[in-house]
Amino acid sequence: MAAARFLLRSASSKGAISNVNGGVHSCLGITLVKLSPGGTSCSRTQRRHNSHFTFQPDPVPTQYGPTTKMNLFQSVTSALDNTLATDPTAVIFGEDVAFGGVFRCTVGLRDKYGKDRVFNTPLCEQGIVGFGIGVAVAGATAIAEIQFADYIYPAFDQIVNEAAKYRYRSGNLFDCGNLTIRAPWGCVGHGSLYHSQSPEAFFAHCPGIKIVIPRSPVQAKGLLLSCIADQNPCIFFEPKILYRAAVEQVPTEPYTIPLSQADVLQEGSDVTLVAWGTQVHVMREVANMAQEKLGISCELIDLQTILPWDTETVCKSVVKTGRLLISHEAPITGGFAAEISSTVQEECFLNLEAPIARVCGYDTPFPHIFEPFYIPDKWKCFDAVKRMINY
Repeated sequence: MAAARFLLRSASSKGAISNVNGGVHSCLGITLVKLSPGGTSCSRTQRRHNSHFTFQPDPVPTQYGPTTKMNLFQSVTSALDNTLATDPTAVIFGEDVAFGGVFRCTVGLRDKYGKDRVFNTPLCEQGIVGFGIGVAVAGATAIAEIQFADYIYPAFDQIVNEAAKYRYRSGNLFDCGNLTIRAPWGCVGHGSLYHSQSPEAFFAHCPGIKIVIPRSPVQAKGLLLSCIADQNPCIFFEPKILYRAAVEQVPTEPYTIPLSQADVLQEGSDVTLVAWGTQVHVMREVANMAQEKLGISCELIDLQTILPWDTETVCKSVVKTGRLLISHEAPITGGFAAEISSTVQEECFLNLEAPIARVCGYDTPFPHIFEPFYIPDKWKCFDAVKRMINY
């Protein structure tokens, strides 16, 4: 915004500004102004590229009661609303959550439940998590929000050395299992270096916490409520590109979906596809392309819980298909696909018909204008399937 005001002042004082026709962009990629060669400004909407995936909703759940149409951020709000209504000790806190949050996930909750239960914090991620640990140790239900997963690193010590180890170091005399940390996660189309990261692998090396990433509104609500109810500290990463893109019929009443249990979305016989979050929808398209173009039957698995992950479901599938493709947005080196690959190689070596394939982000910072080339889209994944079949 400051840059926009500066350019506008410059335009009015110096007259014509030539070769400035792309507009000034905010950190989320929205065009604020366009300066014409004549120095006048006019608003316009930035041309957006098509998304790299197509969201495919799951069948409407019938086992949890009545449903209503929600996108992903509304399903998160519904889960938080249910928790505040049923647990008088529950509190929600983070940067701007009292105002609804930057993605509107807590909108209306402060007005409904009061400023003592939904409140803002200073811009200090270490303090947010540290406070949450204290609240949870005292026996209350603590739901902390980190505004973007990219900014969770200042809280790394509190999560890894305090929250994850609290129960163990006290011999189970004390714990902070009532702590849940929410954070928007993953690529968004224009997030660049500091608004597109997928840091799940950093925490997967840390026993004592659970890491969960949903693929859809129905899964988001059920898994978030499971994290809040779980007696271990949980990190719940929310794919921010799905906040509004993903719409489903979501149950209005509370319900839970088991943690550490992968979901087999499509059964197949030739290749096992494993992903989580947004990438599940990319893999759905890959499975359809493989069937239509190659006659290949793919089994698609949504891992859902990264730590502790469901080794049994994945290995059982690979024993059947003999091939495994894992895909995630995070850089390939040290990504969680490497852990899955290693485990499957150890457990299913004699069943493999081809080397395990990983299609992931590159070992570079997340780019801005080159994001379409960075993300593991359906074409990269489809090429990997063809290589495995032809091996």
